[in-house]
Amino acid sequence: MIYLKLFITAVFWGGTFVAARMVTEHVSPLSASFLRFLIASLFLVAQVIKREGRIPSLLKRQWISVILLGLTGVMAYNIFFFLGLKTIAAGRASLIIAMNPVFIALFSAFLFKERLGGVRSTGILLCLLGALVVISHGRLSDIFAGRLGAGETYILGCVVSWVFYSLIGKTVIAELSPLITVTYACVVGTVGLFLPACYEGLLPAVLHFPVRAWAGLFFLGYFGTFLGFTWYYEGIKSVGPSRAAVFINFVPVSGVFLGWLILDEALDWSILIGAVLVVGGVFLTNGGKNPFKATEQST
Repeated sequence: MIYLKLFITAVFWGGTFVAARMVTEHVSPLSASFLRFLIASLFLVAQVIKREGRIPSLLKRQWISVILLGLTGVMAYNIFFFLGLKTIAAGRASLIIAMNPVFIALFSAFLFKERLGGVRSTGILLCLLGALVVISHGRLSDIFAGRLGAGETYILGCVVSWVFYSLIGKTVIAELSPLITVTYACVVGTVGLFLPACYEGLLPAVLHFPVRAWAGLFFLGYFGTFLGFTWYYEGIKSVGPSRAAVFINFVPVSGVFLGWLILDEALDWSILIGAVLVVGGVFLTNGGKNPFKATEQST
């Protein structure tokens, strides 16, 4: 069951790239980030109260951890996310995110002593190669020459932010439930984004956003954040950060498909080859096994 949730989460997250492209046509990056997590926080707080009867209090050291989660996975990630999606296609951005599992798995192996093995390492390298093909538009020499566009650079900032978010989260959910962890992180990030969004002009603009923008923000807040973050943390707790992160590789596949289907984005050879490499990497990183087959760790 947990693997199915992780797969659906990846589809939702693929859809967030399309939704963000729609939103950034009408809403500035800081305002979009704030509104996304305001919506998500409302649903998360309501869910916590429903399940727990109250909002559980945190210890001082736990506050430090959830503040770091809010700064990395909410504030930093989404500022980079919306800035990047203003300039590059949804499908291309989603394929760059395929670098997330590479660095999460490597840091997990170093920090938490998670075993990679030869097959999984090969899968990670395939995922990395696929992402590099996409980032460079098939011109790998551009990466080493430092000729990356601003949009690609911002999306790489998302990768760095998410690595820290996932690794910090591994320690937090040893003491807190996934729901409580995500809720506190989102609320902290929302509070932190409020003043920057106001400075950017949120208050006078918010009444003039079209329905298309609000629909995109709701998808981002509810499906991409409320459900996505909760299920992702359940995956980390059940199967570990590197194996849960493997499913992020399905994000580019759904992102490319939905970008083509909804936004009529072109599919050039670099995107198609990158997608093939990513899917192959997913299979190998799971040791050549069916990722949806139940294990004793599944819930």
